[in-house]
Amino acid sequence: MSHLDQIPPVIAFLISGFVLLGTILTLLGTIGLIRLGSFYERLHAPTLGTSWGAAGILIGSMLMFSTIGSRWVIHEIFLGCLIMLTMPVTLMVLGRAALHRDRAEGRPPRGTEGPQEPLK
Repeated sequence: MSHLDQIPPVIAFLISGFVLLGTILTLLGTIGLIRLGSFYERLHAPTLGTSWGAAGILIGSMLMFSTIGSRWVIHEIFLGCLIMLTMPVTLMVLGRAALHRDRAEGRPPRGTEGPQEPLK
């Protein structure tokens, strides 16, 4: 008898649904990273995929270990908060660095109109 036999079928379906949703979102973010053309487009897809994908997987993990252990396991919430806080900050820093580089080199960022003056 394994620990997984203690999980009621309804909770098992919920856990598998959250883990499957998180996995699909992470996979979509990865595909976006590979398929999208510019650096700015590539920033967006993996960030969303990783954030929401990790949230789905962490919720599934929290449900499973809370059910097996018969107590609330909440350290996944701490991990989720760290991911949700650090991912947008990383996105903004990378985007601003790329924008600064493009402006310094006199290249207009993709999606903007006309050339811009280089930074002085």
